[in-house]
This record gives sequence, C-alpha cells and structure tokens, in this order.
Amino acid sequence: MTVEFLLILAAGAAAGGLINGLAGFGTALFGLGFWLQIMDPVHAVAVAIFMSVATGLQGAWLVRRSIMDQPRRLAGFVVPGLVGIPLGVAALSFLHPGYLKITIAAMMILYGGFFTVRRTLPRLERSTPVIDGCIGFLGGIMGGAISLSGALPTMWSAMKIWSKSETRAVLQPFNIVILGVTGIVLLFRGVYTLETMTHIAVALPVALIFAQTGIALFKRLTDDQFRQLLVAMMFLSGTILLAKEVL
Repeated sequence: MTVEFLLILAAGAAAGGLINGLAGFGTALFGLGFWLQIMDPVHAVAVAIFMSVATGLQGAWLVRRSIMDQPRRLAGFVVPGLVGIPLGVAALSFLHPGYLKITIAAMMILYGGFFTVRRTLPRLERSTPVIDGCIGFLGGIMGGAISLSGALPTMWSAMKIWSKSETRAVLQPFNIVILGVTGIVLLFRGVYTLETMTHIAVALPVALIFAQTGIALFKRLTDDQFRQLLVAMMFLSGTILLAKEVL
C-alpha cells in the first residue's frame, strides 16, 4: 500500500467513524466516498459494513441502559428487519441498485430539506408498533440490497418524542444487527479476503478513535438538537448519495 492509499483509507475511516459516533449511522455514506477511490465497489462496501458494526458497538454501549429499558421497542424494528434482509438481497436480481439508491437519496433530500426549513419537527407521542415494524422491515430490505439500513428508521425516529438516548437505542443496535447479518452473507460469499482484512486492520483504529470524538460531541447535544441533527444528516447524506450515483 502506498502512502497515498493509506491516507485515503484513513481519511474515510476518520469521516465514517466521526459521523457514526455523533449520529449513530452514516459510516458507509461518508466513508465510501474515500474508499471507492482506492478499492472496487464490493470490497469498499465490505470494509464500510465492518466499520459500521465496529464503531456502532461503541455507540450502543453508550446507550445500553436505554436499550435494556425498551427491549420490545427495539425488537419491533429488528425482527421485521431481519425478515427483510433476504428479500433485499433477492431484489438485486431484478432491481438496479443505482436506481434504488437515487430513489432513496431523493427521499432523504426531500425529507431533510422540508423539515430543515421548518421551525419545529412533528412530535409523534403515541405508540406505533405496526408502523415501527413496517419501517424496520423496509430498513432490512434496504440493508440487504444497498447497505442503507438506517435511512428510513432515522427519518421515522426523528419525528418521535424520544430522548436522544432512546432514539440512539433504536437506531444503533438496528444498524449493527442488520449490517452485521449482511456482513456475514458477504463473508460466506468470500468477499472478506486477506487484502480486505488488511485494509480493515489499518483503518479500524482510526475509525474507533474518531467515533469516540463523535460520541463526545453527541453527549453535548440536547434532545431537540439531536433530532435536528438527524434531519440535517438526512439532507446531507441524501445529497452525498445522489452525487455519487449521478457523477
């Protein structure tokens, strides 16, 4: 590996780790922009999934009490999400991943843009287990198809009255489980080669350090500030995703 290769690899790890530590998602969206310059798409995604799970575990530990307080809420997202993963993998046989990413990016931009210009976000106070399950199911499909498991759950949770810890206690474990299972599928497909694991070994310490920086920033946010951050991240993430696909 050249010095330039190492710098780009580390830059992607730093960007993805920081965002994951701060918002609880976004490693792939922010890291892939760097890694696709030095790796083929399949191995870049494999690295991104591993980094998402590894850095996500730190954030999940941070809100472990909130996770244990509401296990049924989390299960309401995760269980349908697991059902959706094989459907997402199967969908790749007849859906073009690029078109699907553009559609999702457009949704993220419209959602983020609309609620960014509003003074207040909707505040859904009642329990919505059926909708939660549908969101988890669709998130699982998107995770299996294009590794974007967190987009819809993030949009939905930003409209809830949950505290920032409660929100993260859903988003972080959900992404860890969905992307972890997707990573296992890639493992059995032989994607995690010695070369890929070498790239991960180099990038992982950088990602973990910057994730801690993001977590430190997360602790300083109020609940409302965190909800606004999620909305802004949706707009930014959608813009980045759309730019990658179009350009």
